[in-house]
Amino acid sequence: MTLKMPWAKAATEDSLLDQIRHVSLPHVVRDEVLALILRGELAPGDRITEPMVAARLGVSRVPVREALRDLESTGLVESRKHAGVFVRQLSARETADLYELRSVLDAFAGRVAATMPDAALIAKLDRHLASMNAAAETKDVMAYYEANLHFHWDIIHASGNRQICDVYQGAVQKLHLARLKNLSTDVGMLNSLREHHAIVDAIRQGQPERCEALMASHVKTAGERLRKLIFEGDNNEAETHP
Repeated sequence: MTLKMPWAKAATEDSLLDQIRHVSLPHVVRDEVLALILRGELAPGDRITEPMVAARLGVSRVPVREALRDLESTGLVESRKHAGVFVRQLSARETADLYELRSVLDAFAGRVAATMPDAALIAKLDRHLASMNAAAETKDVMAYYEANLHFHWDIIHASGNRQICDVYQGAVQKLHLARLKNLSTDVGMLNSLREHHAIVDAIRQGQPERCEALMASHVKTAGERLRKLIFEGDNNEAETHP
């Protein structure tokens, strides 16, 4: 899987060297392990060993140990006594809580976006809609999912609130752990697509209250469908929403 989060910078040899020059090695190692988790190369429940990471990245075990402690503070990995460090597996309760948090953040950002519609933002959202339309026609779940991530992130980012962006980023990364094993499921993209079109229309027409309500409902519905897919095994009710 080659999925990248919208806020992730392209990884190149030059950028990696630049990171090492300007930030600590544990920080670089943390970002590299995070990328492995988000790409699904380290799946929920997988054990992460210091020797494995150190050998893969060509570093000593000391920065790896610090990096894993940092990742544990984000809730993406967990340390189990006498067992090691593992990629987190989210519970039904935690997944529901994160979707509730997302519904609040998305609703706020949607209201801000529709209060003073920005042509540049609308143009970006239209491009994401075009990508989602194409993905829905070919039933390309991964392409839809990625365009969807960018769609919501651009609205959040346009709020101009750095704290909201940081909290949102953490919530989506954790929710991605819940999605990893289900990203190949054909998940009724047409309903989701209609909801996204309605959101853009509300922004374009300068309707903040309507956009706020649409965003909140959209995310809550997505959370319910994901719960049914993962925790009830209802493969017909899943949602491609992150």
